[in-house]
Amino acid sequence: MRHRARTMVFEYPAVYLPFARRKYPGPSPAVIGPETELVIDGYFRSANTFSVYAFQLSQDKLVRLAHHLHAPAQLIEAARSGIPALLLVRQPRDAILSELLYDPVALPDAMVAYSRFYTSLLPYLDSFVVGEFTQVTSDFGAVIRRLNARFGTSFAEFRHSEASTRECLALVRQRGTLSDVILGFESGVVTREELSRELPSLERKSKPPELREAWVPSQERSRAKAALLEQWLSPGLARLRDRTQFVYEQVRSAAGPPPGT
Repeated sequence: MRHRARTMVFEYPAVYLPFARRKYPGPSPAVIGPETELVIDGYFRSANTFSVYAFQLSQDKLVRLAHHLHAPAQLIEAARSGIPALLLVRQPRDAILSELLYDPVALPDAMVAYSRFYTSLLPYLDSFVVGEFTQVTSDFGAVIRRLNARFGTSFAEFRHSEASTRECLALVRQRGTLSDVILGFESGVVTREELSRELPSLERKSKPPELREAWVPSQERSRAKAALLEQWLSPGLARLRDRTQFVYEQVRSAAGPPPGT
């Protein structure tokens, strides 16, 4: 019941955003406000964390981001306010099964939440740049290029390489420490130089495996996700599966051609 109520409230800026500002005073997640220069948000497990780090690591100055609420309300507010926004989307099966590894809600409820999330944003698609998961994780520079073209911004592009990807994943692995410096870097209130000074001390601290691997893919989670796949393919969930895929395709169509085509 709590999950269903949360799903509905997430769609209404006037209701959810004041609550979010009280719940998340900072440094992360940052909630959209007058100082926001860009919103990066999407459904759970859709490369939200990677996108935020890849973006901020590319910039040569602080950029104030609103991010990681996983709430349509934040993106709707961006559309209404004319604030540049990147809407992230991932194939529903992959996003939802990955979500269930962290938040053990009922699969049908998660499927409804995914569909509602993107359905509520369909009227605003022209106000966003859409970043599909495979685009974001393989050519995020092209996504930033589309942001600049759409909104007239001049954000620096992320350059995919082994070194840049490794740097992103190193931050992703440290996110579970909830360091104010790392979280502040996400939101654009901590410089890269301040982050660089903080990282060595974080890396020296011993962390349990579940914290070290909480935000990155692992073999154990892959096996757990495979076990959920049988439930996903249940005939009784066919209508919900079709709905999630239909909404995904509508949003995905706004993201441009897949990488390499």
